Amino acid sequence: MDDWRFGDGWNCVKGFIVTMTIWVPTLSGAGPRYRQLADAIAAAIARGELVAGAKLTPQRRLAHALGVTTGTVTRAYSEAERRGHVEARVGSGTFVRARPSSTPAFGHVQQPAATPGLVDLSLSLPPPHPARAAGLKRAVATVHDQDSTLAHAVSYQPEDGLARHRECIAHWLDTLGLPMDPTELIVNQGGMHGIFLALSALCGPNARLAAETLSYPGLISAAQQLGLRTVALPFDEDGIDIDALARRYDRQPFRALYLMPDHHNPTTTRLSETRREALVALARARDFWLIEDGVMHLPAAHRGTPLYRLAPERTIYLFSVSKILGGGLRTGVMRVPQMLAARVRAAIRAQSWMPPPLMASLVCEWIASGDADRLLAWQEAELAARQTLVAERLHDIEFAARPGGFYLWLPLPGGLRAAGMVDQLERRGVRVTPAEAFCVGSEPAPQAVRICLSAALDQAALARALDTVRAVLLQPEPVPWRTL
Repeated sequence: MDDWRFGDGWNCVKGFIVTMTIWVPTLSGAGPRYRQLADAIAAAIARGELVAGAKLTPQRRLAHALGVTTGTVTRAYSEAERRGHVEARVGSGTFVRARPSSTPAFGHVQQPAATPGLVDLSLSLPPPHPARAAGLKRAVATVHDQDSTLAHAVSYQPEDGLARHRECIAHWLDTLGLPMDPTELIVNQGGMHGIFLALSALCGPNARLAAETLSYPGLISAAQQLGLRTVALPFDEDGIDIDALARRYDRQPFRALYLMPDHHNPTTTRLSETRREALVALARARDFWLIEDGVMHLPAAHRGTPLYRLAPERTIYLFSVSKILGGGLRTGVMRVPQMLAARVRAAIRAQSWMPPPLMASLVCEWIASGDADRLLAWQEAELAARQTLVAERLHDIEFAARPGGFYLWLPLPGGLRAAGMVDQLERRGVRVTPAEAFCVGSEPAPQAVRICLSAALDQAALARALDTVRAVLLQPEPVPWRTL
């Protein structure tokens, strides 16, 4: 159907002139105009003025109606999309997104405030900041002018990535206090991909994989998909129990042990130096592999000695830029002992042939420009400020946290159940994750929740959420009977 537009509010379709209503909000409140407009979009969706599937007013037209620049509207639409309210469709416009019907399963990333008024603290996302989009934009502009980079981007490359990408990331890791030989690195598509590759290289069908009784849900999912049997191991405030580990291995030998020694997910515990040395000695004596997950990046001052430095011959180390630059880049590296490198390369070739060189090129340009270091410095300061906020708001509540960490672990006082706590917080506009999501095998779940302080849109949103958590803890709602 032919469609000619010749003025605000009018539309001519095949000779018929009809009026067309465009949505124009009233901007109010403090702060930048783009944010006011993004807030207005969220409010209009909440009131039902903008329904799922509705097309937003074209940017130039809305800019004219509001008396702002087109750039302001573009930025507002981008902010609304980042929050999960709308989606841009190339060549068609920007449309209101449908609301999710239920809590997303593992792997579905819901951005903060995807539901109006909700503070989503269920996912360990890096703190939001416009510098991420700006840094990517500059990296894209730089790559745009590099003919050789673009040629590599559309050509088949080695399974382990380009040598210059490995060298760039290795140099950056060295500055972060994680020295590695570039020849030991294999480029992959992020931490989750690294886990899958490590398990594929180390464990055959029905092999046993050990992990702490609570562990990263992504590991649990990967083990299930690969048909592995999991062995759950006890741990305490100093990390995994080495004596219990030895006894369990003697009864149920396992091929590999997965752990997060610096920032355990979800409890934040750190493996002590004494236990790191004992673990390495045991791994050598019993001959099992170590998968060291370092994706949840912490400042060097808050990390221990990496296991790959203590036992380089039997440790796979995982690193990703997801928790620093952004999860959408899907770029990481894994440090692999030489004897395993061929297996990992074969796994990559079987799954995707190679990691996308364009994404690695963008990450390396981001690093080379200094933008990555500036963003990381801001993030470390922001997380420190949020940790201080947690200590102030929950000063009379017992919880566990790691300096520089993304989340806190909240064991519930006697009489409170995690399921009820999660439901009450959701009704009050705060989303957290119960311990059940982290249980390995058939291990019982403790009555506790994980709260990702990094995921809040800003410190003000985090403060409101923490006040709500404290209120629910101190005055929980009565739980109705559900059976007779």
